[in-house]
Amino acid sequence: MSGERTINGTTGELIEAIERADTAEALVRATQRLAFHGEALADPAGIACLLQVLNFNNPGAAVAAVEGLIRRGSAAVEPLLQGIDPHNYGARAWAIRALAGIGDVRGLEILEEALATDVGPSVRRAAARGLGGLDLSGLEPARRLGTRERILRALEEGGQDGEWVVRYAVVAGLETLAAPLPAEDAMRGRATAAVGARSDPDLEDTAVVRLRAGLALQRLSFSPSPR
Repeated sequence: MSGERTINGTTGELIEAIERADTAEALVRATQRLAFHGEALADPAGIACLLQVLNFNNPGAAVAAVEGLIRRGSAAVEPLLQGIDPHNYGARAWAIRALAGIGDVRGLEILEEALATDVGPSVRRAAARGLGGLDLSGLEPARRLGTRERILRALEEGGQDGEWVVRYAVVAGLETLAAPLPAEDAMRGRATAAVGARSDPDLEDTAVVRLRAGLALQRLSFSPSPR
């Protein structure tokens, strides 16, 4: 059984263990080895293998693959974007989680679409958190401003989601987006107002969301240095 054999750590052998796994448990263990093996992080073949695991009907292995893709950071973004299969909902949902965790701005459009339209609350929740945490530091100022506007608009609309877990994540995303902005920034004001709406019992009927929004408002009451 491949899951039981000794893996010496080369990327090829780690991939082979995944290909040879003949039980669900063996597949999970083999995927975890590839996902967290430092020497395999930069290998495109390892990324391709982890992407393939997302297509398998094995949630444990998919979780490990997502964590491994997040660890690979920007190197995994283009393969993720190119490999998303619109006809395979499960794999697409896992890929969105990976993009959200990586935080690369190239995932913006996919995350926007997921928050607005995905049927799975857990996917919309991941998209909301991912949008708020996108790294915009590498963009030139004009593009950064426009991208931040897109993110803010998506999160404002996401605040109306019918699932409380998504609204909770939207609050977290808004806080992350707004926190680095100066107090006088108009987008910080809009984000704070959107968070405030989720703290209002007349607008938000779920106590845990109101509590999270209240915490965000407390944190945003401090004025950090602009990025």
